[in-house]
Amino acid sequence: MPKIRRPSHASSWYQDDASVLNAQIDNWKAEVQREPGVSARAIIGPHAGYSYCGHVMAYAYKHIDASNFKRVFLLGPSHHVFTRKCMLSSQTEYGTPLGSMEIDQEVYEQLKATGRFEMMSQDVDEDEHSLELHTPYIVHTMRGQPFKLVPIMVGALSTEGEAQYGKLLGPYLDDPTNLFVVSSDFCHWGSRFSYTYYNREKGHIWESITWLDHLGMSAIEGGNPADFASYLEQYRNTICGRHPIGVFLNMLQHSNLRHKIRFTKYDQSSKCTAQSHSSVSYAAAVVTVVDD
Repeated sequence: MPKIRRPSHASSWYQDDASVLNAQIDNWKAEVQREPGVSARAIIGPHAGYSYCGHVMAYAYKHIDASNFKRVFLLGPSHHVFTRKCMLSSQTEYGTPLGSMEIDQEVYEQLKATGRFEMMSQDVDEDEHSLELHTPYIVHTMRGQPFKLVPIMVGALSTEGEAQYGKLLGPYLDDPTNLFVVSSDFCHWGSRFSYTYYNREKGHIWESITWLDHLGMSAIEGGNPADFASYLEQYRNTICGRHPIGVFLNMLQHSNLRHKIRFTKYDQSSKCTAQSHSSVSYAAAVVTVVDD
């Protein structure tokens, strides 16, 4: 009997009706102009409720050619459980309203053999939304193409830990049949997030947030994990997926291929103009292979 991770955030964070959800993703993707010749080997995308960020996710997923891939690695942060390691699912499938995805047990056994991974209980797995929010988009994008999923929850890693996991996972990036999805929202601004950095030289609060996020996005596009770590050290921006992003940037250092990272969309849940306001930022990025 398969052990299926239930889509526990469906109906609250996104539609649980398959036909409605499918139509929503269709419509969001239809609004995105895919750039000719751009084919993603990895993407970065947000994981909030679809009413806030579903349209942003489309700017990453629209650039995926499903026929290229047999396996999808999904890296997301841990919001509820503290660990200094990365974690693997104890289930055998991830369920979504659009269908289920089989977890690649062969790759899981390879990762377990390193001794660097912990196992999530079903409750821990289903409580975490950073992985689940990408699963309907993955199923929608990969439909008709046989593939397996490799979900990895990334803990509160040190920069050294990010480097170690990047070295471990880097070789998987060289396989052209592997797609990587990195889950992260950007700035969580407001007193409820205990983060109210404001550079008044940039204008309104929301404009300061935009400037701050784009500094981080620029560091990510540069592909150097040390630059991104320095940015985080200086500004403490509340990018919840900073550790998955850090792991991915370190993966690039251990890959034999040259890659280019480019952000394709940015938005905010609201435009803050007063200290009592709050917002969360969302960004989408596409990672492509650069020919020599």
